[in-house]
Amino acid sequence: MKIIYAGTPEFAVPALQALCRRAELRPLLVLTQPDRPAGRGQQLQESPVKRCAISLQLPLAQPQSLAEADIQAQLHALAPDLIIVAAYGLLLPTSLLQLPRHGCWNIHASLLPRWRGAAPIQYAIAAGDRHTGISIMHMERGLDTGPVYLQRELAIAEDDTSASLHDRLAQLGADCLLQCVQALQQERLPQPVAQDASLVTHAPRLHKADARIDWQQPATVIARKVRAYNPWPAAWTELLGKRTVIWEAQALPGKHGQPGDIIAARRDHLLVACGSGALAIRLLQPADSRAMPASDWLNAYGRHLETALN
Repeated sequence: MKIIYAGTPEFAVPALQALCRRAELRPLLVLTQPDRPAGRGQQLQESPVKRCAISLQLPLAQPQSLAEADIQAQLHALAPDLIIVAAYGLLLPTSLLQLPRHGCWNIHASLLPRWRGAAPIQYAIAAGDRHTGISIMHMERGLDTGPVYLQRELAIAEDDTSASLHDRLAQLGADCLLQCVQALQQERLPQPVAQDASLVTHAPRLHKADARIDWQQPATVIARKVRAYNPWPAAWTELLGKRTVIWEAQALPGKHGQPGDIIAARRDHLLVACGSGALAIRLLQPADSRAMPASDWLNAYGRHLETALN
């Protein structure tokens, strides 16, 4: 089977590795986004999929756009049977959607039509969903609108962050992809099922500004967002004049003070009043510093906090 694989972040790596464990499924070409500047030094960084493709000695292309004539010609010349997409990040033009004999498939990290878009894992946790999963979808021109070949459900644990849930979903995505490809090889792949438009929810791309904590919200909502935005875009607030990321926190019931007020400094947490309930902050990271337990933060900044509380 002639396969082209398109992906960029770590989520897309397990599925690529799974394909390469079957000699007849090794992709003819891997597409990934161009190297991007990252980190404090803004040095160019290779994508996880690029590093994986190089280690597996797979042909690689990094076009700025799939509308470019050169990459279009290259892909048409390969005459693929199937294009597989996993969090690639570039739009596939209609000419490519129609190119493969078996179409283009997408590995999507939600139970479509719930959480169409770029950030389904974060939105599922932030919304308090108890389950999410993987959908193998036949791609259309719309954003995550295509019919679905296979879905597998995965429970969201009460302590899941986006990082922990991401890793389980990435592996589940690889398993689901292989199941569908093997069914296709054996000519027993079922017809994909259209999505129910009445159940659609959206998970648009997140930005750092979206992760600023609104203390007017209930503590339960804020605690979910702390988990949802770990590791990115990272829930944050202003604390003693510094932008401070909150990495671990727990919602506590009861009526407390004005939203945003630090109402207690305990040995292992700071207690902040919310719209309802309070948030016990256990791990935080001031700007230009390391992540630290609340006890270490109090050792470093406690005297300033006492002044503020008084």
